[in-house]
Amino acid sequence: MSNQTTPSAGQLPGYITSAVPNPKANRAPWYKNTAPTYAGIFLWFVFWQGATTTQAGFLGGTLAQGVGPALLGLLLSAVICHFLFYLVPGLFGMKTGLPLYIVGTSTFGAQGGFLMPGFLMGVLQFGWLGVNIYFSSLALSAMIPIKAEIIMVVWGLLAAFVGLKGIQYVAKVATYLPLIPLFTLIWLFAKTAGSIGSFEPAKMVAAQLALAPTAPPSLAGIGVIAAVMTYVVGFFATAGAAGVDFGQNSRDKNDVSMGGLVGVALAILVTAGLSILVVAGVYGSPEMSAKAIAAGTEKKGFILDTFNLIPVVLGPDMGKWVMFLLALAAFPPGCFSSFIAANSFKTTLPQVNPFISVGIGAAVSIMLAVTGYAGKVIPVFVIIGASFGPICGAMMVDYLLNGGKWSGPRAGFNPAGWIAWAAGFVVGILPNLGVNVPAAPVLAFVVGAVVFFLCAKMGLQSAVVPVSGALAEATK
Repeated sequence: MSNQTTPSAGQLPGYITSAVPNPKANRAPWYKNTAPTYAGIFLWFVFWQGATTTQAGFLGGTLAQGVGPALLGLLLSAVICHFLFYLVPGLFGMKTGLPLYIVGTSTFGAQGGFLMPGFLMGVLQFGWLGVNIYFSSLALSAMIPIKAEIIMVVWGLLAAFVGLKGIQYVAKVATYLPLIPLFTLIWLFAKTAGSIGSFEPAKMVAAQLALAPTAPPSLAGIGVIAAVMTYVVGFFATAGAAGVDFGQNSRDKNDVSMGGLVGVALAILVTAGLSILVVAGVYGSPEMSAKAIAAGTEKKGFILDTFNLIPVVLGPDMGKWVMFLLALAAFPPGCFSSFIAANSFKTTLPQVNPFISVGIGAAVSIMLAVTGYAGKVIPVFVIIGASFGPICGAMMVDYLLNGGKWSGPRAGFNPAGWIAWAAGFVVGILPNLGVNVPAAPVLAFVVGAVVFFLCAKMGLQSAVVPVSGALAEATK
């Protein structure tokens, strides 16, 4: 499907014509940018603490059928995140040297790319920054004599500033602070490893049922695997699409591949895997299990996440200090959100000073945190994050159909991309409408990929707009 007349470069908006590919001289090895920055996201305690819980509160969480199904679900999630959600965007970025919001115009069109994945990605990241500010500041204020609201302002401004400076600064921050949660997970594992073999899911489920008699029944093995995949892939979906931005800072295919294998796949397995084993170890020990049940009774809720089991494993005094340090270590993920948002606004709003656009976004993030709204909107962000499944699926097919190259921007709103996204998005939100769709973010990816392929074969794509200069080189 193309226009009656051949489109010209004059039809392209300014954010595309002003784009300049990142030169090879500015790029760095995978272990200096991609891997540490991605790993910092997964070391965020908000991620790994949720590996054993489910949004609906099913009895036993992801450990209802034992450690095996949970770890299998995690392994599948790591493979999916690397090979399906990250790798093609990363290669797109490496080959073109261009950010997501330019590369995405081949899938969604020169006009459509401004909104999807361009501007929406930036707006979404400031929402995630608000969540980061909120929970981190609350944890910090429990240990230092400063009001949480003041910490929120300082935390948000610092994260926005580092993100605005660029990935090299985000990577520097992410190089050392993530060692805190990594050390914490290893320490917790060492204290609980001896009782993992004694873990009996039925006993844990019975203890939870006594505290929560109205909780939904336990998931079967397949349900556990799907729940883990839904959680991990849904969490990673937007960061996967942002692989384009990481790729533009990679020197070659090996940097792209190694950055994802270590920073994404391995980081998922290590962080969430250790978290799963720690919870199993706690409930496999009669002594720690009794303490965990007592702590849950006091909080009026069964404790299934690693973060809130820290005082049980390490003792209340040491536990609160470790939780304080974990809050400090949550700074790199905040910087990551700011970096992605800054890239979005720099590209889609090139005439606006990035300090102004990012500053406004950071102010909104801080307001969401200070007013408490950021603590209530996580389900909304999960929905939007899962909607990036069809974006990644459509981009992958776009890449393959064009022989592993970027076709260049397409005119207007490319129908194939938008139809594929709409179909995948509908699938992605079905669970929130009461329809049981296992591993919805993964299925949304598949639907987006299949629908884009069918639309492309049916000719439902707008014409490629001829480009010249640096943009033309990016298509080779």
